Amino acid sequence: MHTTSLAGAPARPTLWAARTCFTVAVLFLIFDSVGKLAKPVQVVEAFGKLGIPMGAATGLGILQLACLALYVVPRTAVLGAVLLTGYLGGAIAIHVRAGSTPFELLFPVILGALLWAPLYLRDERVRRLLPVRG
Repeated sequence: MHTTSLAGAPARPTLWAARTCFTVAVLFLIFDSVGKLAKPVQVVEAFGKLGIPMGAATGLGILQLACLALYVVPRTAVLGAVLLTGYLGGAIAIHVRAGSTPFELLFPVILGALLWAPLYLRDERVRRLLPVRG
């Protein structure tokens, strides 16, 4: 059964699902960005395992935060999602090259889905761009 709210706004459960996906994705990306800037031992080890020079950590952290800033502003959210999707594509490529585990390969895909889900659930224009047949 398909329900609609007044003025085409998403139904309450849909809105909460969107908020939950948004919050989880944003909190993870903040945590990840700050880790790249603070460079705790776990980040240093991960960069070494993946073959990424530690000198790139600060730039990657700043880039990630900049894309995230675009994502959290409603007016630029789609641009932020597109840029973060590209960033996550690079993460997948690095994990493929490093021979990472299946979970490490799939995690950026899952995070990308969490980024796009709120936009899809809340914005009719995004739903028209990304039609899902069911």
